[in-house]
Amino acid sequence: MFRNHPKHNYLVAAGALHPHPEDVGADIFQRHRFFDPLDKVQVKYEMLRAHAVDDQSVASAAAVFGFSRETFYQTWRAFEQAGTAGLRDEKRGRRGPVKLTAELVEWVRRAAAEHPDWSGATMAQGLAEAHGVILHRRTVERLFAEVKKNG
Repeated sequence: MFRNHPKHNYLVAAGALHPHPEDVGADIFQRHRFFDPLDKVQVKYEMLRAHAVDDQSVASAAAVFGFSRETFYQTWRAFEQAGTAGLRDEKRGRRGPVKLTAELVEWVRRAAAEHPDWSGATMAQGLAEAHGVILHRRTVERLFAEVKKNG
């Protein structure tokens, strides 16, 4: 039923697809087409509104919108910090290792081509010796695997 919905692919690409739209029992989502149980951001917003404006208890609002109380509180904090943008499910924090400059990535590319048998630990040690940068072996292994995959 939900897979053929016109917004399905967009919501998937945007990371806003509610994984369990059938759990959304709020009456407004049943009565009005404007309210879409597939749109997780909209469902979260309406859950917060039901508590803040309609005076629903946290437990009741969370349950009727298909979330746990813990998720309600996480959503509330995210909304207070970032507004509606905070309602999207996206990883918080930095994106990728800070120490990996283009120069270091190029060094790993060359080393990977010259020494395809090196382990992540050996590669990390070589990087430390050549550039004085200490990276965890798993960081180097992920980069090494990406280099091998992309050529």
